[in-house]
Amino acid sequence: MQLFNLKLHKEKRRLLRNKMTPAEVAIWVELKNEKLGYKFRRQYGVGHYIIDFYCPKLKFALELDGDVHTLEHVHIKDLIREKFIKDCGITIKRYWNHQVLEDVDSVLEELVYICKKLDNRKISPRTSPEPLLGK
Repeated sequence: MQLFNLKLHKEKRRLLRNKMTPAEVAIWVELKNEKLGYKFRRQYGVGHYIIDFYCPKLKFALELDGDVHTLEHVHIKDLIREKFIKDCGITIKRYWNHQVLEDVDSVLEELVYICKKLDNRKISPRTSPEPLLGK
C-alpha cells in the first residue's frame, strides 16, 4: 500500500504549494536548495494528510500553524493527524506562523539542531534513544 504522496491528493498538494502563507514562504526560502544541509519537500503527503515541509532522509516533518489551530475542534484534528504521522515513524516539530515571521533565525537555529540530532541518531543507533523534542 502506498503511503506517501497519494495520487488522489496531487492537485491539492499543488494548490497548497501555489498558495503558501507568508510564514511558509519565509521558511521555504531558508529550506529550499538544501540550505540547511538537508533536502526538504513542500506539501508532502503522508496517508491522507499533507505535511507543510518534510525531510525524507531524516523522516522529519515541519508544520506551521496559524490562529485557526487554536480552535478546539481544529486542535483535536491536529492531535489525531499528529498521532498518525508519528505512528509512521516521523518526527514532527510545530511552529506558530508568528514565530517564523518574527524570529526566523531562532527557528532556523533550532531546526538545524533537530536535523543534526536526527541525522546522528540515524548514523549511530542507540538501544534507548533520548527524546529529541519536548511535547
